[in-house]
Amino acid sequence: MKNSGKINRKARLSQVAALLGEDLVGMLSLIRSRRNGSIYLTGGTVRDLLLDRVPMDIDLTVREDARGWAADFSEMTGGTLVPLGRDEDAARVVWQKRDIDFSSFREGAATIDAELTKRDITINSLAVSLREVLDTRFPGPEETEVIDPAGGLDDLEQGLIRVTSEYAFRSDPLRLLRVFRFAAALGFTVESRTRNLVERQREWISRPAPERVAYELGLIMKTDLAYAAFREMSATGLLFEVIPELKPAVGMEQPASHHLDVFDHSLATLRHMELIQENPGCFFPAGHERMEEYIRAGRHRVQLKWAALFHDLGKPPTIAIEEDRGGRITFYNHDRAGAELVGEIAGRLRWSREDEKAVANLVGLHMRPFFLCNVRRKEELTVKACLRLLRAAESDLPGLFLLGMADAAAGQGEDRPEEMEREMAELFAHLEQIRKKHMEPVRSGPPLLTGKDLLDELQLEPGPIFRKILEAVEEAHMENAISSREEALALAGRVLKKCTTAGE
Repeated sequence: MKNSGKINRKARLSQVAALLGEDLVGMLSLIRSRRNGSIYLTGGTVRDLLLDRVPMDIDLTVREDARGWAADFSEMTGGTLVPLGRDEDAARVVWQKRDIDFSSFREGAATIDAELTKRDITINSLAVSLREVLDTRFPGPEETEVIDPAGGLDDLEQGLIRVTSEYAFRSDPLRLLRVFRFAAALGFTVESRTRNLVERQREWISRPAPERVAYELGLIMKTDLAYAAFREMSATGLLFEVIPELKPAVGMEQPASHHLDVFDHSLATLRHMELIQENPGCFFPAGHERMEEYIRAGRHRVQLKWAALFHDLGKPPTIAIEEDRGGRITFYNHDRAGAELVGEIAGRLRWSREDEKAVANLVGLHMRPFFLCNVRRKEELTVKACLRLLRAAESDLPGLFLLGMADAAAGQGEDRPEEMEREMAELFAHLEQIRKKHMEPVRSGPPLLTGKDLLDELQLEPGPIFRKILEAVEEAHMENAISSREEALALAGRVLKKCTTAGE
């Protein structure tokens, strides 16, 4: 949402009062009278008000003892008090589903102007005194001046992200990422000197805790402009400090089905994933409802973007040149290698187990739709082949095909199949038919065989063989190869014999 044109360079007091609400105004007024100190609305709250956005949180700044202010407010409201940071005089009160943050002047600042210049970027270095809003005894002016010592108002008008000083990253290197996070969230451009400063100081990003780094990266992925942010981060080298596994892909040549090197193709896949998420119906006309439902559920939107960026992580460690075939480039098993690398990155960045499993699974399976498309061009797919992919992907089948579509759209080399995207959409529709015709009826009914049957009829001890037998029976049932308990027991016996012979 890049800003254009003039913004109101003064804050409307009625708007500030409406944001706070009558109850909050009254309580802050009472606390201020007890503590005899000034209080300011600051940071992103002021920025969003000036951009006519509804602020998510309320940021309040006082000269000192912010935790005392927060404790008073928590006691008056019954809101939950949460201290912020071990070394900061700051606290949050969660009240009426709102986060109300209190912070003191930082780094020894004696005035609000000095405090604001110690913040990260200029558009977050804005403040409005709440004196007139809290003083309800006399009618005040309609507007009040915005305190702007760092030139944030000008940058708001121009749509620029600019650090307050060349020392901004030294006090908190996480700001190196926050620059790009705010650019993505607001649709702003990172100012050239700030970008150069990031490039010179990018190594400092190793200092913050991995959880904080992962949090900022996750916020970037939640925006609609993650591709642009990651592209800019790669241009400064910051991305490779955070995720060095991406660096070997830069400049790595690919077969003629691709027009970009491995890294640029990965970025392009992220870009196409964002485009597809905007309007999946343009890409999957026969399955857009299921695609839209999948994208909206849980953390799928973000997980899909990570899978798009990481889907070819395994290419650098698996590249081979077949000289006897004219220098043909291959990346055999790069999908599996990529899934392993996702696990390493997830562990380093302290991802949740849910995110790690989801992204690694998508990366590990991402070639399977392409393999079936290749087969389908030559012959009719068997039900068995379709069921194998359906069972491997399970509920993530829509996500796998969203990733496949983004991957296909990002590869526009001269040797690619002419209608790859159409083939991908048609394959998904075909698999959906197989799922409804073969999988759902079996899964919605009683199983032909249970673990108890294996105990009673085959005298088996519980173990890994149970799962192998039951999966083989279910798959055969879905293929209509068996339909009775007797046939299921016979198949179980054959699977058991085969496993025993193989020493499993």
